[in-house]
Order: sequence, then structure tokens, then C-alpha cells
Amino acid sequence: MYTLDVSGKTGVVFGVTNQRSIGWAIAEKLAGAGARLAFSYQGERLKGTLEKLTAGLQDPLLLQCDVTRDAELDAVFEALSREFGTLDFLVHAVAFAPPATFERPFYEVSREDWTTALDVSAYSLVAAARRAQPLMQRGGSIVTLSYLAAERVVPHYNMMGVAKAALEASVRFLAYDLGPQGVRVNAISAGPLRTVAARSISGFSSMFEVAGKLSMLKRNITQEEVAGLALALLADDLGGGVTGETIYVDAGYHAMGMFLEAPGQE
Repeated sequence: MYTLDVSGKTGVVFGVTNQRSIGWAIAEKLAGAGARLAFSYQGERLKGTLEKLTAGLQDPLLLQCDVTRDAELDAVFEALSREFGTLDFLVHAVAFAPPATFERPFYEVSREDWTTALDVSAYSLVAAARRAQPLMQRGGSIVTLSYLAAERVVPHYNMMGVAKAALEASVRFLAYDLGPQGVRVNAISAGPLRTVAARSISGFSSMFEVAGKLSMLKRNITQEEVAGLALALLADDLGGGVTGETIYVDAGYHAMGMFLEAPGQE
């Protein structure tokens, strides 16, 4: 049986908020393979949760960071430089759009809410990658998380779909810029998962059920399946030739063009 070993490598994970987060599932895979990890958190409320989650990991580094503040991003990467010296991978699991953008028709999105969603959900990847690049002296890998609404209409997803589209475009441009340095940048487009953030979207329960029934595998995916692909992309010996890609982990739902029966029919 093949066992991935990333002992001696270091990484930082942005966006873990609780044990159901996809970012946490990825972190567990990395830690289990031997990596030493740093985590960002926004505010003291989330720090306590992160401390409990990471208590069993190998000397985790917890760092306060609001990704919309350049000074806090600078402080995170200065701490990573002091503690780790070099950085091998970065996981970007950050996304946010104001609640009103999910509740109202898309055309009613305000300029302020548009800016907030793009800043937190897409620009934060660019800002983090720029600061990570000098620390990836021996190459590295960056993985972010997207969703099918980046390219297709998903009712109620609205502004977050636009932000994910910007995120995927950013992945391609970052991959081009950082490729000569041996740094790979990819996105994973995961199917619906029962995360805290997803449940705040109107109609999510129905979306989750339909996606599972109409997917090629006739089921929904798990956080562990997303984390497994992330681990492969973050490890050079498995994902070393892959960059600039958006890879789907959605049981094949994204590739369906016609459905022969309605959900619930035999």
C-alpha cells in the first residue's frame, strides 16, 4: 500500500473555522502525512475553536489574520518566515459574501457587497500567494476551493458565483506567473457538502439532495474525498505536473448535460 510522506515539509492553511470545514479535512490529511502546519484565524472567538482542533497536531502555529488587511497578512508571513524558514504549500479555504447577496436577486447586489465578496473570496488568494512566493524557495503548491457556480447559474449562490469565477481565473494567472519558480496553483471545485457556510444558503438541503441523485455516482461526496485530492495536488510526487487547473470532486455532476429522469423517479 502506498503511503504519502511529507515529513519535514511545512504549510499554512487559511480558512479553517470548525471541524466540518473542508480546510480542516485537508489539514488533517497533511498532518497525518507528516507535515507541520500553520493556521490562520480571524478573531478570538475562532482562535479557541482552532486551538481545540489542532491540539493533537505536531506543534501547530496559530496566527491571527483578517485577509482584507495587508498588515495582518504581512505579519502572518513574517511569522512563517521566522518559524518555518521555507514554505512548501498553502491551502486557501477562504470565502465570504454578505448574507444579503444570497437572499436577494443578483441584480440587487450593492457595490459594497460586490467589493467585499471579491476581496475576501478571490483577492485574498492573490495576496497570500504574493507573500508565500518568496518562502517557496524549493518550489511549492497552492490549492484553493471553488464551486460549480463559477461557471453555471446555481440559484441563490449569486455573488459568490461571481467571486468563484474570479478565483478560478486568478488560479490560472498565478500558475503562469509562479510556474517558472516551480510553484503550482490549482483549484478544487467540490460538490455540495454539509458545511456551516453551505447551510446558510437558501435551498441548500434540496440542492444537496438533487446533486447526489443526479450525479454520475448517484451519491454526494465527502470532505475526505476533497481532502484526498488536495493532498495529491499538494505533494510533488503525485501532483507534480498539474497546475492552472480547476479539478472537480462532485461525483461527476458537473459533466452531466441531460437528465433522463427527475429526482426521485426510477
